[in-house]
Amino acid sequence: MSQDNDEDNVTDRQLRLLVGLVVVLGLCTTAGLGAYTLLRLPDPPPAPLTLAALCGLMIIAHRTRVYVRVKSNIDGNTWAEVPVLIGLTLIPAPWVVFSAIAAIVVVRCLKWLGPQKTAFGIAKEALTTGSAAAVFLALGVHADLSQPAFPVLPIVLALAAYIVVDHLVFVPVLSVATGSSAWQVALHDWASKVILHLGELVAALLVVGVFATGTNPLLLLVVPLVVVCMHLWQSRSVRTREERESWQRLAKATDELNAVDLTQVLHSATTRAAQIFSAAEAAIDLTGRRVRATESQVLADGPIPADDVPPPDETTVDLIAHDGSVRVGVLRLRFGGSVRLTEVEQYKLRTFASAVCTAIRNAQAYAELARIAAENAHAATHDPLTGLANRRRLYDRAERLFRPSARSGLFALLLIDLNHFKEVNDTLGHAAGDHVLREVAGRLRDAAAPGDLVARLGGDEFAVLLTGLPTPALAGHRATGMLAALDASIEVEGMRLTVEAAGGIALAAGTGSVEELMRRADIAMYQAKRAGEQTVVYAHARDTADLERLLLTGELRRAVAEHEFTVDFQPIVDLGTGEVVAAEALARWHHPDQGSLSPVRFLETVERSGQLPAFADAVLEQSLIARQSWQEAGFDLPVAVNVSPRSLLDPTFPGAVLARLARHDVPADRLVLELTETLTVSQLDVVERTLAELRNAGVRLAIDDFGTGVSSLSVLSRIPVHQLKIDREFVAGVQTSTEAAAVVRTTVDLARNLHLTVVAEGVESEPQRRALWSLGCTSGQGHLFARPYSAARFLSTLQRGSGGRPGVLAVALHDEGSVVRLPARRLPNLPA
Repeated sequence: MSQDNDEDNVTDRQLRLLVGLVVVLGLCTTAGLGAYTLLRLPDPPPAPLTLAALCGLMIIAHRTRVYVRVKSNIDGNTWAEVPVLIGLTLIPAPWVVFSAIAAIVVVRCLKWLGPQKTAFGIAKEALTTGSAAAVFLALGVHADLSQPAFPVLPIVLALAAYIVVDHLVFVPVLSVATGSSAWQVALHDWASKVILHLGELVAALLVVGVFATGTNPLLLLVVPLVVVCMHLWQSRSVRTREERESWQRLAKATDELNAVDLTQVLHSATTRAAQIFSAAEAAIDLTGRRVRATESQVLADGPIPADDVPPPDETTVDLIAHDGSVRVGVLRLRFGGSVRLTEVEQYKLRTFASAVCTAIRNAQAYAELARIAAENAHAATHDPLTGLANRRRLYDRAERLFRPSARSGLFALLLIDLNHFKEVNDTLGHAAGDHVLREVAGRLRDAAAPGDLVARLGGDEFAVLLTGLPTPALAGHRATGMLAALDASIEVEGMRLTVEAAGGIALAAGTGSVEELMRRADIAMYQAKRAGEQTVVYAHARDTADLERLLLTGELRRAVAEHEFTVDFQPIVDLGTGEVVAAEALARWHHPDQGSLSPVRFLETVERSGQLPAFADAVLEQSLIARQSWQEAGFDLPVAVNVSPRSLLDPTFPGAVLARLARHDVPADRLVLELTETLTVSQLDVVERTLAELRNAGVRLAIDDFGTGVSSLSVLSRIPVHQLKIDREFVAGVQTSTEAAAVVRTTVDLARNLHLTVVAEGVESEPQRRALWSLGCTSGQGHLFARPYSAARFLSTLQRGSGGRPGVLAVALHDEGSVVRLPARRLPNLPA
């Protein structure tokens, strides 16, 4: 506030100096003309009636004004030059100046604007009229009322002198008062001013010509008509132009408000408000925050002062939604003077305030959505019990280390498993077990080297990503130090417990992927447990799993050719009604020697081989055939098929999928492709076009095992998905863990805000179903409803149903009075 007062004081001092200078020059001009008149006393003065008529014309001309507001000041265009030019040809020049001064005194008295403005107006009139009179006197034009001359050039030069002096006097004062540049003020509305001055010249020449040539005086009646027409035209032109420019500025400002950053919205809104309404300053008050700006810069952005006192010349409007339901703040306009907005300007101000309110609410909603997403991202990458990184964050960090550009030395993985931890839970209870896990987590975190990542994988299993290793041998040394940190006993409920652990170490060199690194560390850890050693480093010679994978690789081509890959289907159920709304396809390998193999055993081998396209095509073919048989039986269900990230890198994949759909006459929206979250995002730039092509064709897309870190708004906005599938780890803890419930709730909120649907995986019990339903999750799958079945058994299960209701696998929650009202899904029979 003190800064504002200082600026106002400086402006006032500058205005007083300028006005004082103009008044002194006006007095000097008046005194000089008075002395000139006294020296020419032999010339008789004009008749009083003539002077009175001239004064009357000048008063009328001054009152005929077209107003243009420049912030808190009024710039008015008048016809005062016309009677001055006419008077200079008819009566001596000094008397014209005296008449003009008398006329302006009358006009100022009729509309009193204070002593400073009145003195300035009278002095300006003396200077402008005196300059025009000086031109006539310098050119020796003799004024004669009975036989007037027709001095065209002196009239033109006198008008030019009048206009130039008027601008030299008025522009600096208006520039200081409004804070605008003198050039802006001088050129303001220049086109209409030029036309006005041309009209004044024509009117003056017409009147003088009638007097000088003795033409019929009735022609003088044309002059008022011309003046009135030009005045009306100019008034209308000025209003139309100002309204058009103002609406254009309003439209441009509204476009600029389409931002998601609240600070950007507030800064843009205040500067644009000052421009649109020609205010000296604009401000927006929110709860505890104020942003002030002129039309060119932001002055302040911070808390509202405790001693804040609104200035008396302030115009305010509430920032209210268009329906009047929400008020977010106040828009303040300060003009620096007494200004009354017109009815059109008031309507414009309300329109602008409504747009600002909407922009602020959108920015606040986006910020809240970003906060929820950040919380969800943190919860999805951290263990809720210990605060350590979870499996997903560990995988993501390891993947980045595998990239050549990110390597800064060797790295390794240490898997740690606590021995006999189950006995702690069984003897002392889960609370004591949680205490032990938190203590172990803290010790491992403290013992880790800078750059290492400590994670809890679940249960009593921990992992440490050892980075920046100068030599491979240092991995074992660092792992020994980590486990040594667990040697000290832990006090639990008055008892001291000793924690024993076994660790498996796998060097990243030679693995090629996070999954292989994890597999090797897991093998080494179990070898340590079996041998009773504290740590074991993975050795390829003792890994029988590699041999098994090689054998499977050699049998893939035969398995594809002989249709050993089959597909089972697990129903996806509406949690509220128990109705089956979709099915997920799960691939199986019926190996002639090893029996039924799950994807965990063979999927990585398939992806690394050249058989992936044939395998994916076989799974999709069986899925669509099964869906066709269900539809023929009266169950029109979508089918969800898992997609390998490597398939998305194949440019022919979308065409192959759409060709299969067309061959089986299956609508594209009845197919849901489930994407593996982490790997898909790591290849996002490559697969983005493939995903967009599939979605544009109508295929539904889902993110499987949601929560691996792809919950940021920027990434979700790039992946054209329709559905999120909540990972089974969160579902398992939704009933007993507040953190897991929070993750589910925020995921559901995020999906709802992005118009996505949600499916919970691994629903194993009725309490889990109810907990998920209460949190807003409407669909789920798991052993509570059904295990994966073959296509034929799946159909018979649908036909049999539950409680005599085909297509239903569980009792509806509504029947028991446990109803949660949620927004209707876009496709009631499709969870995608």
